[in-house]
Amino acid sequence: METDIQRCFRSKTVFLTGATGFLGKVVIEKLLRTTDVKRIYILVRPKRGVEIQERIISWSKDAVFELLYKSKPEALQRVWPIAGDCLESDLGISEKDRRVLASEVQIVIHGAATVRFNEPLHVALAINTRATRLMLQLGREMGQLEAFVHISTAFSNCVIYDVKERFYPEHLNCASDKVLGMSELLSDGVLDNMESALLGSFPNTYTYTKALAEDVILKEAAGLPLCIFRPAVIIAAHKEPISGWIDNMYGPMAILFGVARGVLRIATIDDKAEASLVPVDYCANLALACAWRTIEDRGRSESPESPVIYQLAPNEENRITHGQFIRHALDGRVNCPLTKMIWYPFIHCVTLPWLFPLAAFFYHTLPAYFFDLALWLSGRKPRLVKVYQKIHRTLGMLGPFACQSWRFDMRNTDRLRQLMSEEDQRMYYFDMARLNWKEYFLHALRGIRQFLGNEAPTPESIAQGMKLIQRLKLLHHLLQSFLCLVAGFAVWSLVKLAL
Repeated sequence: METDIQRCFRSKTVFLTGATGFLGKVVIEKLLRTTDVKRIYILVRPKRGVEIQERIISWSKDAVFELLYKSKPEALQRVWPIAGDCLESDLGISEKDRRVLASEVQIVIHGAATVRFNEPLHVALAINTRATRLMLQLGREMGQLEAFVHISTAFSNCVIYDVKERFYPEHLNCASDKVLGMSELLSDGVLDNMESALLGSFPNTYTYTKALAEDVILKEAAGLPLCIFRPAVIIAAHKEPISGWIDNMYGPMAILFGVARGVLRIATIDDKAEASLVPVDYCANLALACAWRTIEDRGRSESPESPVIYQLAPNEENRITHGQFIRHALDGRVNCPLTKMIWYPFIHCVTLPWLFPLAAFFYHTLPAYFFDLALWLSGRKPRLVKVYQKIHRTLGMLGPFACQSWRFDMRNTDRLRQLMSEEDQRMYYFDMARLNWKEYFLHALRGIRQFLGNEAPTPESIAQGMKLIQRLKLLHHLLQSFLCLVAGFAVWSLVKLAL
């Protein structure tokens, strides 16, 4: 028997942007595997020399669709790519494709975004903000539109630390319509030079332009059956489609992988601050539930006057600190060590801004020069110094989020889950209160090992990693002992000179 959410998507046509991204793939997989959706149109940016259809065909080799292929081998034939680009002033969609979308689509899930924190302002503004306005305009052309889900971020209002499920236009130095108007009149360079004045308290162009996108919705979405979904930092899958699946090295996953490789040893993290992390499968499930609820609300006389906002973050009773996150990360040394490590995995956290550059020199930069020297002497290309330069830039961008705690109200999300049937709650799960973090990270570390480290999940590979980590652990303790002796000798010499 069909559940309410399955019935909602049966024979429907969905338009999804951001489909080739981390969350987008999981949304597509879950839709195809659990519903009888008629068709999924996806916006795909053309690449030179590569047909957009070929990018869908290549998914047959992607691990995220492995379970789908086993249960429904022909499922991806229901995915139809539409050539387009959110950087373009008209989304890059042809008139023919636009007419098809306008006449056929009932549900829109707009997830396309650039998530790079250091993206130039003019690029982030075009993709994250202007494209949202263009999608709203396209939505108004859709004669059968029943639900429009805009995927934002819980950090679109990160300038405050207690975020409710409401709009916050008061935090913008300049309203979205004025900023978009300036972007049409000014050159990219001039606009980028205005970044600090426009951003105000926002830490980067990503959070700022996502906040602007919400302001666009507040001002221009009247009459549309629309809701906003704000997930916290999206991390590896918990259960589906593959436990621990991950395909990128952004944010916390990059830290986990860097620690596992023995590359990352010092970072600007407050281990007492709370981490706002949510598994990607929870996010995909809630996005689909949001569409269902929007359709249900649309048919009710007391439907909401303004778009409903749903936030997803760790539950009040099941929070996790950065310190706990790190301790779970170090469990990988025992459970699933990599076979390619440059040193024994460990990490120290600092919160003082002036201390990090000094510590990083001794923990990262100095060892990197010795490592690169060894590579040069062996006839190979030195690379570690450049790697650490990139790591330090990334840590600098992540710093504001690793040293602060946020509270995200989730009353709308909790109410949504309560309105779901028991079967829908089981199939489209997103209850963060029930997430076992220790169990989660055990699977996530194995997923990082397999999907980011490209290491086979076999007993032989694990055994090889265990042998390597034992050797590195011995070397690590020998180095620590040597450094302690050197420091002790230096202190003794100074005391002797003083006497």
